[in-house]
Amino acid sequence: MKQKKHLPFFGIGPLYVALIVGLTVLGMVLSAKGYLNSGIIPVLKTPMLVIGVLTGVLGLFIWLYALFVSRIDDGIRNNRLVTDGIYAWCRNPLYTGWMFICIGVSLLAANLWLLVLPFIFWALMAIMMKLTEEKWLHDLYGAQYEDYCRRVNRTWPWFPKKNPVSFISQNSKSRQERWMV
Repeated sequence: MKQKKHLPFFGIGPLYVALIVGLTVLGMVLSAKGYLNSGIIPVLKTPMLVIGVLTGVLGLFIWLYALFVSRIDDGIRNNRLVTDGIYAWCRNPLYTGWMFICIGVSLLAANLWLLVLPFIFWALMAIMMKLTEEKWLHDLYGAQYEDYCRRVNRTWPWFPKKNPVSFISQNSKSRQERWMV
């Protein structure tokens, strides 16, 4: 059996995006139909609208930057771990971008019940990435990927750590457990 030379171009990401878009649409429909009226607080409508638009625009920026500026497709094609650009701030910016877009859209409903969605989106991404793409990346890049994981958050963009402490041991099982955290 021939071994893959690089990651698949479409891993678990499309499923994740479909799930969060579906949950966002469901939440918006339930809110619009009046099933979640107890979560609507009129005084919060304008602030939630503003925050929703800003969050959605931020998500679109993150997604576009990851796709077109950081050129993740070239990294996959050339079997190169992309760790620069937006990937220096977040390990999964394509999915994070969609997560922010969906959070922004759900905020437009100005319904407090929909504030549960960001937690669901985050948990789904963390679990799905940990069980799939992170294992694939670890198998392909080993210690290089472990170092990257120590420096960069999985889901929320943040300043990269400058000098992460390296605890690579001879025991590959404990090393594998650390990169999954």
